[in-house]
Amino acid sequence: MTMTILVTGGTGTLGKHVVPLLRAAGRDVRVLSRAPRPAAAGIEYVTGDLLTGAGITAAVAGVDTILHLAGGPKGDDVATHNLVQAAQGVRHLVYIGVIAAEELPLGYFRAKYEAEQAVIGSGVPYTVLRAAQFHDLALKTVRAMAKLPVVPAPGGLRWQSVDSREVAARLVDLTLDEPAGRVADLAGPEVRTLSDMIRDYLRATGKRRALLPVRVPGKVGRLYRAGANLNLDTAEQGKRTWAEFLAEQLAKDQAAPVR
Repeated sequence: MTMTILVTGGTGTLGKHVVPLLRAAGRDVRVLSRAPRPAAAGIEYVTGDLLTGAGITAAVAGVDTILHLAGGPKGDDVATHNLVQAAQGVRHLVYIGVIAAEELPLGYFRAKYEAEQAVIGSGVPYTVLRAAQFHDLALKTVRAMAKLPVVPAPGGLRWQSVDSREVAARLVDLTLDEPAGRVADLAGPEVRTLSDMIRDYLRATGKRRALLPVRVPGKVGRLYRAGANLNLDTAEQGKRTWAEFLAEQLAKDQAAPVR
């Protein structure tokens, strides 16, 4: 009997890639959403809130596997604690973490690390995949910065950004397999400075902006300059580069109808 897979965050950047891949693999999918949505072929939407715990028990009922993608700027630790409490008895819990979560003293990274620890300590058989920041986030960041008349160019801030579609494909493979514990990290195929990524965007869009070199201060700045947010040794590498992703997205923007 084919068991249903519960996907949290199934309507987000990663979820929009993951859900069709699970359906293509012949699995029924239940998506936890804060807002009601109509069902689609093989996809059931259930309403719940991971931060308050509302609706989670009903969402988990009868599922074989949980793929936990939901995340945000804060509260991932609380949301994941609530989920794992309801997930006792589930065969497999898959979690998407972030590379170097325990290294950077920032709220987002701390919450992701605590969430990861909640999964590991839950007693539920699990798989944890840590990934680098997505190309999508890099594009959102440089687009926002490029709106400024003078664009700050943080020195020493390097990313291994990865394509979210490649992360989605890896997660689906892991979800359909047996629990594997902590698996190899997944990062992009190259390391780029944020300053260079800003320049790539400005050049590709024909925007002219002055760049102001800035130094990220304090402990966070020192850690970024030391590459504490990177995994240069053991991470598996995706294939799609930032430049390829940028060109693809800008082509889509140009092809989109004007509203």
